[in-house]
Amino acid sequence: MTVRIYSTPVRSFEELGADWRALEAEVPGRSFFQSWSWVGCLAEERYPDPVLLRAEAEGRTLGLALFNRRQGRLCLAESGDAALDAPFIEHNAPLSLGDDIRRGLLRAAWGVAGARRLVLSGVAPEVLHAAGGTALRLQARPAPLVDLGAVRTAGGDYLATRSANTRYQLRRSARFYAAGGEVLLQRAADAAEALDWFDALLRLHESTWRERGGAGAFATPFLQRFHRSLIAQGASRGEVDMLRVTAGEQEVGYLYNLRLAGRVFAYQSGLDHAGAGTHGKPGLTCHAMAVQRALEMGDAIYDFLAGADQYKRSLATGSEPMVWAELLPVWSPLGMAARLRRLVLR
Repeated sequence: MTVRIYSTPVRSFEELGADWRALEAEVPGRSFFQSWSWVGCLAEERYPDPVLLRAEAEGRTLGLALFNRRQGRLCLAESGDAALDAPFIEHNAPLSLGDDIRRGLLRAAWGVAGARRLVLSGVAPEVLHAAGGTALRLQARPAPLVDLGAVRTAGGDYLATRSANTRYQLRRSARFYAAGGEVLLQRAADAAEALDWFDALLRLHESTWRERGGAGAFATPFLQRFHRSLIAQGASRGEVDMLRVTAGEQEVGYLYNLRLAGRVFAYQSGLDHAGAGTHGKPGLTCHAMAVQRALEMGDAIYDFLAGADQYKRSLATGSEPMVWAELLPVWSPLGMAARLRRLVLR
């Protein structure tokens, strides 16, 4: 079978979305960040100069990779504009039926007109290696996770897998919240309720970040439009879990989780730190309850996404590496200079 990989203009994001969804259905183990729900969200705004690479054989689409071309950079599933890329992407990769197709799509990116650099954000190391090139900029971050299959194999008691200190913190927090009433985790029933709960999450999220002197993850009108669009579409497809934890009449917190193919991605949260007192741990409590829900739902992984926050390390059973890189052609002058610099630093 001869595979043809070629670049084609994007004349209609609606048509591309239909092709993308069709291929999605054939790709096992894809991440939410490879889905059209994410890649296609506000696509007209996020990809002002889109470049689509398509892999085909015998009239069948085997792979798709959407880039945006910006100032000589070809950015995978991103725009190259920091404001538009603030919805943080992870588990990023071309959508493909097999590693060879993925490698072919990434290598073909070097041949796109005007592309002097390749930007790969939030990719696994094997995706980075498949692209070739020399790293001008490279950052690796761990993505802590809970291997739910391993928890089930060990007897299904998630709390028993955590350290004595984490168990103590969780139990003390549970007692604190239970004093105010029954502690419940609920999932928004539909897209409308998910959007209502997102408003409540925003209020708590922004309050926390104001106290820290920061802006938070939803600080611009674009970010809020992006996530409202994502939630409206994703909730109706069962790809967004907007979760609320309450203790009697008290809000403990909200979790904005994404899900696909047995993997839950803990994307953002809004937590009531002001009402937590000395002993309440809203983040630990909400995520521990969400992990338990994922266990009961039969999911495979609860993914905390990249970052070394203490709560992630406390609740995770392992981690996977994630890489952010800007690549240069191997034999370009800058590429050779970057390799030489690395050798000198070693």
